[in-house]
Amino acid sequence: MVKAKYQPVLDLGEKLNIKNGKVEEGDGKLKVWGTAATQYEKNLLWDKIKEIGGENPSDIMADIKVEDESVYARHTVKSGESLGKIAKHYYGDASKYQKIFEANTDKLKNPDLIYPDQELVIPNL
Repeated sequence: MVKAKYQPVLDLGEKLNIKNGKVEEGDGKLKVWGTAATQYEKNLLWDKIKEIGGENPSDIMADIKVEDESVYARHTVKSGESLGKIAKHYYGDASKYQKIFEANTDKLKNPDLIYPDQELVIPNL
């Protein structure tokens, strides 16, 4: 029953390719383990858990580890994106685009020139 309630979380975990994923149901609780590639992906899972179960859900226990803690996320640039738009997506603040630029000076020479298919590091703040 609880597993069905949290199925969107499990589906998201599959979409994000969570490693070593494990799910158990018992005593009216769902227990979930796994390793997300980045902190951003871990946050996506927790946001989905809270969306379904509320701020402090008592019917799920999740132990999500992060494989690469050196970055917040990795992002492949899509057509029409800017560093400001990417910063808004990850940080909720377009003005933090400079942090992304600084973390990618090995690939970027100008914050206004990014190209589709470039992989950018989204740094931890």
